[in-house]
Amino acid sequence: MAKFLSEMKPPKGAVKSKKRLGRGDASGRGGTAGRGHKGQKARSGGYHKVGFEGGQMPLARRLPKRGFNNKFKKLYCIINLKDLVGIEDGTRIDLAFLKKNKIVKQSQDLLKVLGVGELDSPLTIIADKFSKTAEEKIKKAGGQIEYAKSA
Repeated sequence: MAKFLSEMKPPKGAVKSKKRLGRGDASGRGGTAGRGHKGQKARSGGYHKVGFEGGQMPLARRLPKRGFNNKFKKLYCIINLKDLVGIEDGTRIDLAFLKKNKIVKQSQDLLKVLGVGELDSPLTIIADKFSKTAEEKIKKAGGQIEYAKSA
C-alpha cells in the first residue's frame, strides 16, 4: 500500500491507453481521424457557442422576458418555536446562537420567528420579526421578546 499520494497508482487494467488519432490508416483511426468528411465539425476550431442555432434566432432570445429580481429584497431565516424546544431556561437566542448550534443553516442576515409548535421553557429571543402567535406563545411560556437592531 502506498504511503504518499505521489506513490499512488490505479489498479492494473483500470486505465486504457488513449486511441491515437490521425496516425495512418493501419492505426484504425487514420485519414479523417474519426471526424467524418468535411463540414464544420471536421475543421479545427469548428464548433459553436452553447445555444447557437445556425444563425436562426436562439430560443433564449425568441422567448419573452418575464419577471424582476429586486436587489433590495430582505431575506429572512425562518425558525419555528418547535425548533427551540430543549434549550436551557433563560438562554438568549439570536441569529448568531442559532448558526453556532446549527439550528439554522441559511446565510441570511435577518431572523423571523414563527409560532408553529409550543415553547417549554422561558427564553429571551432576539429577532427581526415575530409572528403574532409566536409572540403570544413566547410570553405565555414566560420568555421575552427583543427586536434586533437591524430591523
